[in-house]
Formats: sequence, structure tokens, C-alpha cells
Amino acid sequence: MTNKTITLADDLTITRMGYGAMQLAGPGVFGPPKDHDQAIAVLREAVELGITHIDTSDFYGPTVVNELIKEALYPYPADLHLVTKVGARRGDDGSWIHALEPDDLKSQVHENLEHLGLDVLDVVNLRTAAHDGGSEDSIAESFTALAELQQEGLIRHLGLSGVTITQIREAQAIAPVVTVQNLYNLVRRQDDDVVDYCAEHDIAFASFFPLGGFSPLQSETLAKVAARLNATPQQVALAWLLQRSSTSIVIPGTSSVAHLRENIAAADLTLPADAVAELNAIGA
Repeated sequence: MTNKTITLADDLTITRMGYGAMQLAGPGVFGPPKDHDQAIAVLREAVELGITHIDTSDFYGPTVVNELIKEALYPYPADLHLVTKVGARRGDDGSWIHALEPDDLKSQVHENLEHLGLDVLDVVNLRTAAHDGGSEDSIAESFTALAELQQEGLIRHLGLSGVTITQIREAQAIAPVVTVQNLYNLVRRQDDDVVDYCAEHDIAFASFFPLGGFSPLQSETLAKVAARLNATPQQVALAWLLQRSSTSIVIPGTSSVAHLRENIAAADLTLPADAVAELNAIGA
């Protein structure tokens, strides 16, 4: 990959290879990590290896992951950008609860600020839907609430998560959108049109669950391509995403320093045209 960074705004340049902090929480993204010291080590290693883009949310844990990030990295390096999201809360049983009312969204922003130890958030994504894709419901009221906090100076930039092109356009009519974060990977290609729309409009498209999520990607073709390139299947899957469009970014998560290093190495892997063609056929 030739371009390892992407500029989303005059004051926002991030590495296209990011780090998704969700897996630092306990099982089911709920409760404390299995190994606190290892979680701290992973965060510090990510920054040490040059990652300037960490994806998080206060509903990871809840609060656990943001508090780990603050413990590990505060005071934050000047070039490190934390991208958080709002739009959900967690039940006492670990359930995920939609929380999109304007007053609740504003409370969630303040909670993210508090637990990260910040006065302003670099990017806040509005999470509108679960992992299986968005609906066409209007997001105007919810996005307007975040735009108001942006005007107040509590948020620098706004993004979206789990959305359709219709919803992106609706949000763009309210305030600039710098990033869209949807479920997308070699196998889950339903959002090809969203990836292309984002590239056309200079919006970063962040693939979450780039390696399949809680069920890792399984593909004979992927394994064969990886073996031919002397890389792991996970590295090839990440490299494919980074080459998918000029504005693609990835946020693979892990609670292991070794896996973190493997993931980051994918940013140095350039896939030849024949490999890309083989991989494209997986999701066809």
C-alpha cells in the first residue's frame, strides 16, 4: 500500500491502518479485560508502532475500554486521534440497547469526554444500526443533536456507523461527514455501493469486523492467496480492504500484542492484480 495515511480535514490526518479497541473489554464486549496489563500493553504498542487512529466507544465495557485508553495513553500524543461513537447503551445483562434520543446522545458525548479525559472529541460517529446493516429510518434528529455539540466545540468532526447512502446524504445536508463505519469485509460485501459513494465524496470508509468479527473469515481462496504471498490470511484480508478504495481505512481489533503486530504489517503488503481479482470473486 502506497498511501498509509488519509486526511479527513485540515486538522485530521490518520493512519489508514487503525486499531479497534472493542476487544479489550471482557467476553461479549462486557466487563473488564481478561488481562489488564496485556490490554494496556496492546494500546501502548499500537501507538509505538505508529498507529494514529484508535476506534472506541463508552459502550464498550461499558466505560471499560475508554478508561483503559486513558490509563495507557493519557496525556495523548499530539498526532493520536480517538474516534468514538454514540447511539447505544448496555443493559445489566450485557445487552445492546438503542439510545438515539437527542438528550441521551448528548449525555453519551459528555460521558465519552469524561472517561477519555478530554475537553473535545476528535470524531464522534452516530451508530444508527446493529451489525447487519442499516435501515432507511431518518437520522436527522439524532445527527442534528451531535451537530449542535459540534457547534458548541465539544466535537471536532462527525461520522456515521451502520448507515445507507440515503442516510449519509441526509446527514451531509446537516453537517459535514468525515467518516462512515459499516460492517464490510471480503465476504460481507453488501455495502459495495457505500464504499464507492464514500470514495467519490472523500469520506473515509472504516470497515468494522474486517476479519469477520466474532467468527473469523474462512475462505479457501483467501488461504491459497496468502500462502502464495507468504502472508497470513488475515494480513491479505486487511490489505485487500486497504486497496479496495482510496478512502478505505481499517480498524482490526485484538487483545494480543503479537496479533496487533501482524495486523499492522498488512499496511506494508501490496496485493498484485491477479490476487485482487481472485479475492474479488469471493464476495461476488
